[in-house]
Amino acid sequence: MSKQLIHPSQLRSQAQPTAPEDLPFDLVKTPAYLIDCRLLEEHLKFFEAMRQSLDIKILLAQKSYSLYATYPLIGRYLNGTTASGLHEARLAYEEMPGSEVHCFSAAFKDDELRELYQVCDTLVFNSYSQLKRYRELLPELHGSRAPRIGLRLNPQISTASHEIYDPAAPGSRLGLTRAHVDELLADSGLKDSSGDSRGDVSGFLIHALCEQGAEDFQTLLAGSLDRFDDLFREASWLNFGGGHHFTKRNYNLELFAKLCGELHDRYPQTEIYVEPGEAISLDCGWLVCELLDLVDNQLQIAICDTSAVCHMPDVLEMPYRPRCFLAEAPFKLAEETGEHLYRLTGPTCLAGDRIGDYAFQRPLQIGDRLIFADMAIYTHVKTNQFNGMPLPSLYSFDDSGLHLIRHFDYQDFKNLLG
Repeated sequence: MSKQLIHPSQLRSQAQPTAPEDLPFDLVKTPAYLIDCRLLEEHLKFFEAMRQSLDIKILLAQKSYSLYATYPLIGRYLNGTTASGLHEARLAYEEMPGSEVHCFSAAFKDDELRELYQVCDTLVFNSYSQLKRYRELLPELHGSRAPRIGLRLNPQISTASHEIYDPAAPGSRLGLTRAHVDELLADSGLKDSSGDSRGDVSGFLIHALCEQGAEDFQTLLAGSLDRFDDLFREASWLNFGGGHHFTKRNYNLELFAKLCGELHDRYPQTEIYVEPGEAISLDCGWLVCELLDLVDNQLQIAICDTSAVCHMPDVLEMPYRPRCFLAEAPFKLAEETGEHLYRLTGPTCLAGDRIGDYAFQRPLQIGDRLIFADMAIYTHVKTNQFNGMPLPSLYSFDDSGLHLIRHFDYQDFKNLLG
């Protein structure tokens, strides 16, 4: 039975500005990531309604969010996960049992393919040579089930605003262009010439969005249908990747639903997948830190026990300025300018370890706690221990209270290095 769609503007995570005054920020050991599982579950119900109403399958892209303590919750609402390599695939197989495991990598090693064969439901290859190598390995592979085989396609349609995150940009190594596909068809085709159906290509992945709306997906879809319609008509499944900002308050869900309907009409026997990552946990987590010191050098500089380079690297890579609150009620969003302006920085030796400039409602004091919003995405999956920085502790919060998932210590740092 289908469920009625929930509009993203109705999600509590999209209240502007986010002000989580009921979370126990004073009880966590800083630095710490704190995931609000109440908001996460609300997102998951949103996606469950989407997949049932639109007759699509939705997978968690683990590259954005891999807090596997919450995988049992996620597995209740989504169809499964996607992985970018062997370790993510194993994590999903072990921590979300019974759910689909899809895996794509730009290139696989032979020993990785042998293990992936045992844990994946779908394996997606990036090139003809990788597919050919897999087919050559088939005689020695074994197992009770064989994964479906797919190819990643490059539609050569760029809509992403950051080239570093644009898989369809000129010179991209990701996916087969139409010219590459034609070479494959001319050489061996989509079916394994040895007669082993386990090596047949049954579907395709197109992933070329990054934090984008349904309008960009419409552009991407139109170009993809123009280039690859003949392939799609023979496919049993199509995956239109991640980068869909489904849970952003202004996302045009009506347009996406219309596009899904058109896909079903055009390819009635084909399963349609999307694999959001960021949208799953968007605005569902926070990074809590403590102010260690204040320095005056032409401007007020606050040194925190968290680090942009170690704990929120996208702040430097994108770059962007995360929303910030002083952890005292009533929570008020820090502004970009104002009387009490500070440059928030980390304690590492990197001169550019800067989080951003923020103006608060009062002067900051050593020992103050600060909260950075939207820290459940591309944070704990990207953390590092440069300078021996401790990894943030992991906490979750639900209706039963606060839960410590993991605290990291010196041994975790030492094990990383040898």
